[in-house]
Amino acid sequence: MSLLANILGFSIFGLAARLGQLGIQRRPLTSNPIGHLVAMGTFGFGGYWAVVWDERAAVILAEKRAEIAERRRKLIEKADAEAAAALES
Repeated sequence: MSLLANILGFSIFGLAARLGQLGIQRRPLTSNPIGHLVAMGTFGFGGYWAVVWDERAAVILAEKRAEIAERRRKLIEKADAEAAAALES
């Protein structure tokens, strides 16, 4: 549902931007309804890619955190092994 909500939210923002543009130009708000659809579609597409980017970033971050945890575990094991070897000597 987050994907749909994000697309709809961005589309509504695109419509608001279009209406604001026409208001600044002092043109009738219903002068070109195709322009409204283009703005809503463009912003909705941006909303879709925002969700996709967020999901990809979450996966990449999880992978990096796992790599960092593995490196830390190996360093701790190496330090423990060196400390044990130093105590035996």
